[in-house]
Amino acid sequence: MSHLKHGLNKKIGLGTAPLGNMFRNVPDEEALATIQTAWDAGIRYFDTAPFYGFGLSELRLGKVLLEYNRNDYILSSKVGRIILDEEEDKSGLFEDGRKNKLVTDYTEDGTLRSIEDSLTRLNTDHLDILFVHDLSPDFLGNEWTEKFEEARKGAFPVLEQLRKEGVIKSWGLGVNTTEPIEKILELDEVQPDLCLTATQYTLMQHEKALEKMMPLAEKKGMGFVVGSPYNSGALLGGDHFDYAEASEEKKSHARELKEIAEKHGVSLKAAALQFSSAHPAVQAVIPGSTRTDRIKEDLSALEDERIPHAFWDELISRGFVSEKAPLPKG
Repeated sequence: MSHLKHGLNKKIGLGTAPLGNMFRNVPDEEALATIQTAWDAGIRYFDTAPFYGFGLSELRLGKVLLEYNRNDYILSSKVGRIILDEEEDKSGLFEDGRKNKLVTDYTEDGTLRSIEDSLTRLNTDHLDILFVHDLSPDFLGNEWTEKFEEARKGAFPVLEQLRKEGVIKSWGLGVNTTEPIEKILELDEVQPDLCLTATQYTLMQHEKALEKMMPLAEKKGMGFVVGSPYNSGALLGGDHFDYAEASEEKKSHARELKEIAEKHGVSLKAAALQFSSAHPAVQAVIPGSTRTDRIKEDLSALEDERIPHAFWDELISRGFVSEKAPLPKG
């Protein structure tokens, strides 16, 4: 059993990709206020990564969490990318992040260096959970299987050893596709106990995850953290789906879900968070935001809102939710 399951007082954490200036330039005070609001609301699990703003998200998180007892919260970060002092022009998701150059590295040395660098940026002496980041076709294309072998010889045994020694409590992959998690679960030489699956087990998108990834994880006793439960905001009417521009088809899908939700007096945010966290393998859901009011909304949506069964029945009958999906109780 992973450390997360018995260390959480709530089934929700804070995903901090937006705090690395994803999609827009977030002022420091806004980012720090968001983290502080999450803490004040009782959130005690924070997930970050070197990739988020090229160190920016970790630096911001480290600034706020430094004020608190390290044993009072759970912290996960990621390995697979090294942030260099050298600078370059940026484009893409984090073009408003820091200018530091990024190197992809899943080797043993790269993994250890990544951990050391994260500890420095986060102002802490230990990490609870480490995910091997974006070892996946969406970032690496056809090269992903080659990089998977690099990690199999490098990052995986390092993290397995660190868990064995008690330096970290849990490890696994942090990816936006299902194949890499299925692949690592089929290995005999390592036993990841917690993976971060972003965008793949959500109200908008879960069929593929239910085919193989979720059953395999349950069989192996591995848990999940669900990232991007709103599929980068598309579910709530945003312009992005899975970190790219949302297609008209995805926008239409979200609108239909909204109509059904309104008919039943349900907020889509509550439906999304409660759906993702209802699966027995899911230990936490980590929506990300840079708006302080959204944090309170997320907490209330997960913990307080009651969703009528008729809502789920309609989603299933209209093909929006798989019959295989475990549904929220109540």
